[in-house]
Amino acid sequence: MRNKVSVLFLLAGVVFASCLLISNILASKIIMIGPWSAPAGVLIFPLAYIINDVIAEVWGYAKARLIIWTGFGANLLAALFFMLAIQLPAAPFYQSQEAFQTILGSSTRIVFASLMAYMVGSFLNAYVMSRFKLMTKGKNFSLRAIVSTLVGEGADSLIFICIAFVGIFPLPVILGMIVTQALLKTVYEIIVLPLTFVVVKKVKAIEGIDTFDENVSYNPFRLKQV
Repeated sequence: MRNKVSVLFLLAGVVFASCLLISNILASKIIMIGPWSAPAGVLIFPLAYIINDVIAEVWGYAKARLIIWTGFGANLLAALFFMLAIQLPAAPFYQSQEAFQTILGSSTRIVFASLMAYMVGSFLNAYVMSRFKLMTKGKNFSLRAIVSTLVGEGADSLIFICIAFVGIFPLPVILGMIVTQALLKTVYEIIVLPLTFVVVKKVKAIEGIDTFDENVSYNPFRLKQV
C-alpha cells in the first residue's frame, strides 16, 4: 500500500467517485426516455464505467480494484452522513426538511441496492476489460470497452432494479427499467468511444505504461496488491 500513484490516476479516481455520488442523488428521480422509465442517474453514471475502462486499460485491474473500493467507501460515507443530517432536528426557520429528506433520504433498501449493484457491476467491468486485453494481446480496445460495459452495466442494472423496486413497481415496469438502463448506458459508451480511445492513448503516452495483468489476482478483496 506504499506504492506511489500519479496525478492522472488520482484525478481519475476523484472524477470516478464524484460521478458515483452525483448519480446516486440523481437516482431519486425517475425520468421518461421515450416510452421507457429510468432513474435519472443514467445521465451521468455511465461516465463512471468509462473511467473504469480507462483505469483498467492503462493501470490494470489492481489499480481499478483500489478505485472501486474507494468509490464504495465514498458512497457509504455519503449515505451515512445524509441519514445523520436528516435525523438531526432542523432549525425552526428551515422550511425544506421534507424536500431535503425526499432527495437525500433514500431508504436502506435503495442504498443497499445501489452499493451491491455498483460493486458487482464495477468489478465485472474491470475483470472483463483486463481478461479480454490479455486474450487480444492489447488489440481491439473498442470491442473490449463495449463488451465490458455490456456485462458490467447489465449486471448493475439487473441487481439495482430488482433489489430496489421489486414489489413496488409492476413487473413490466421493472423489466423495462432494467433493459432501458443497460441499453442507454451501453449506447452512451459507444457514442463517446472515440473520445475514450483518445483519452486512453493520451494517458498511456503521458504515463509511459500499458499494463497487462499477467500475474494479478482477481480477488476483489486483495487490496494489498496494488
